[in-house]
Amino acid sequence: MGATRTQGQELRTLALGSCVALIMMDPKARCIAMVHVVLPESSIDPARSQKKPGHFADTAVPALLGEMKKLGSDNVGKGMIIKLVGGANVMDPNNTFNIGKRNALAIKKALWKFGMGPRAEDIGGRISRSVSVDVDTGKVKITSPGRDGWEL
Repeated sequence: MGATRTQGQELRTLALGSCVALIMMDPKARCIAMVHVVLPESSIDPARSQKKPGHFADTAVPALLGEMKKLGSDNVGKGMIIKLVGGANVMDPNNTFNIGKRNALAIKKALWKFGMGPRAEDIGGRISRSVSVDVDTGKVKITSPGRDGWEL
């Protein structure tokens, strides 16, 4: 989990399989934040959720909003730009666990509690993704092995 408003920086996370990158951008405060969500619900490991709230969808959203607030964002809901990347089904060919889909839905549910939802998403499928977001431009760039990169 990270947040910044420093010009010239970018946030990046690598190898999103079933994990989902939640990206928040506040154009007014000119800050960005991103978290690499691994699992949907903190109830499976409450101790870990205290140490690493970004690990779980239900604790990642309020934790990321807290990081944005530290950077001067008071823009919960209205005007906040939210994007989601990842949530693939890479290693579960029989759809037994559906962790990627469950992660994406849990993040959306947590966002809805704050009156927010994603403006754009690149989730699902069977490909691993890496993602970066640029502070200066707000551009979200996605790469995947063996493919040309693309923007969200």
